[in-house]
Amino acid sequence: MGDMSVRLQRVESANRLGFLPYLLMADESERVVKEYIEAGEMYSIMDGAGLVAGVALFVEESEGVIELKNIALDPEFRGLGLGKQVVVQAFDIFREKGYRKMIVGTANSSIANLAFYQKVGFRMAEIKKDFFLDYPEPIFEDGIQAVDMVMFERVLEKSK
Repeated sequence: MGDMSVRLQRVESANRLGFLPYLLMADESERVVKEYIEAGEMYSIMDGAGLVAGVALFVEESEGVIELKNIALDPEFRGLGLGKQVVVQAFDIFREKGYRKMIVGTANSSIANLAFYQKVGFRMAEIKKDFFLDYPEPIFEDGIQAVDMVMFERVLEKSK
């Protein structure tokens, strides 16, 4: 693979359902995804050759706070450091839009995600107990049941 840089490109509302397969890689409940697929701002993750490598969806959670609701990379683009580039670009995009904080949640069982979000500068903020018990099917990762949502936050102030 050549140039492993990525850029974020806004996705218009009319085209969002085309990205459903990507969103489902990161959130297994189609019902849950369909509840938020029309919300917020969606960006396709484009690689250097202009191919779609994945998708990221951001939803305003409250005044000044943007939530990274879903980020997914096609399996062939994983493990190359692209996810970090996406998140760092998103920090800049939403800081420039005037947001002061980005939040993201992941399951207690998503060990790789728990590590990833900390590596890119998020800190644990709260636990939403029993969050995943509302999902239609139980989710297991690494032999651990997804039960609680771990919320992370990252302040988007200009670094001084």
